[in-house]
Amino acid sequence: MNTEDFDARYHDLDARSNGEIISLILDAQAAGLAATRDVTDAIATAASAIAGRLAATSTGRLIYAGAGTSGRLGVLDGAELIPTFGWPPERGGFLIAGGLEALIKPIEGAEDGAGAGAAEATALKLGTDDALIAISASGTTPYTLAVCEAARDAGALTIAIANNASAPLLDAAEHAIAVQSGAEPIGGSTRMTAGTVQKVTLNLLSTLTMIRLNRTYGGYMVDVLLTNDKLKQRAVRMICEITGTDTDGARAALVAAHDNTKLAILIAKGIGLDDATALLARHDGNLRQALAAGD
Repeated sequence: MNTEDFDARYHDLDARSNGEIISLILDAQAAGLAATRDVTDAIATAASAIAGRLAATSTGRLIYAGAGTSGRLGVLDGAELIPTFGWPPERGGFLIAGGLEALIKPIEGAEDGAGAGAAEATALKLGTDDALIAISASGTTPYTLAVCEAARDAGALTIAIANNASAPLLDAAEHAIAVQSGAEPIGGSTRMTAGTVQKVTLNLLSTLTMIRLNRTYGGYMVDVLLTNDKLKQRAVRMICEITGTDTDGARAALVAAHDNTKLAILIAKGIGLDDATALLARHDGNLRQALAAGD
């Protein structure tokens, strides 16, 4: 069944008990998540392609495009790359049908604006250095489809995420990720199972991309932006665990590194700031390789 179908299992949903309704919705969510395992190879291939494209230059951008829930989930995923992985804001962006206003209120008719999608993609001046992730539950959204087509025509790497197989959006992109989440408990309300599956798929796709761009070390977010006390304390703990130094040593290294956790880790291992900076540059920001080379 596709995302627009009405499933007979839910014909009396409103007459069920609270517990039964919650169980049915959870069952639908679980089935959708299980379907994500069927496309892990496609996600991995797409992430490798994005990482390769973005690693090739220092200016290539990762852009998200969509309408409604799909667009908002793209914005959420892209925005979180900045603090979590230190991804430069100028190297990210989004296109959402209806513009910024659509982030906080529904502008449903905007999704039919193929012309607007093409024009907005053109205005971004997408090119061969860039990658675009287009997201649509149905895979037929005119706005999103037009953005994807324009981005591909401009030479950008294109990835499509849709919840129905054989959708036009999947054909429009170089890399297709079709997570068949099925019919919704409330027919057509793709903020539910489809939305959950899209969020998980985006988590997998962008996290793997950032790992391949050397923005982590093991399970540590070593490129995190230290914008508050909680994150600074986390950085100190990371330095302690990775290097074996004590808390005072970790804090001193972080100060010497001007709040750059990767540099602080190398400094805590006895490497000077200039040499640590050069080591990271030589290894494209790969902390594991820099540590091995510095021993």
